[in-house]
Amino acid sequence: MPALPAPGAGTLSSDEALTRAEELLARVEAVRKELEQLSEGDGGSPDRAIELLGELSELAKAVEEELTRAQREAEETGAQS
Repeated sequence: MPALPAPGAGTLSSDEALTRAEELLARVEAVRKELEQLSEGDGGSPDRAIELLGELSELAKAVEEELTRAQREAEETGAQS
């Protein structure tokens, strides 16, 4: 998967922040599917499951940051109009 810019790196427009949030949500879905497959299989690795849960947590935080950034940008743009 292509690397995304680090949160807070430069100024993003609200559209860019929403696009980044959508990309992060796609990654959340991919990790969720992997976790689901792991839970359905016999002998799934508990260590891998823990790793995936940690990744889901980090992605969820990143999505929240991007949505907050998009909202802030939209409000600032609206206030300048």
